[in-house]
Amino acid sequence: MTTTRKALSLLFGSICGGAIALACFSDRSAGPGTTTSAECRVPVTVIDSMHYIIAIRDFGFHPDSLAVPRGATVTWINCEDAGTEPHTTTSDAAVWNSPDLNPGDRFSHTFPAQGGFPYHCTPHPFMTGKVVVQ
Repeated sequence: MTTTRKALSLLFGSICGGAIALACFSDRSAGPGTTTSAECRVPVTVIDSMHYIIAIRDFGFHPDSLAVPRGATVTWINCEDAGTEPHTTTSDAAVWNSPDLNPGDRFSHTFPAQGGFPYHCTPHPFMTGKVVVQ
């Protein structure tokens, strides 16, 4: 295989892989208040260098600990099956508090300061996570 064909093959594979990963978090719901069934199944953590994803699935946050740079935005997406009770992402220190997130809903928060930010789900306090801003 020539160097050009190898490069094109790698480029095509990267583009297709990225499109498939982003499709897992497609824009099928506009945010809180929508009640479409969740379709995300693969936790894609990094969209780009300043936007991160945390999936809410199986009554847990995935990943449950995430390191991000200062100024990054984290988006939580409820990937539970339709009919599952809603979740929240609620800062332990009252920095943010999402509304109830039904399956398919999402909530974003931008982190302007460094530090550790533990959080939980209000209806399910056993669900915990932490964002570490570096």
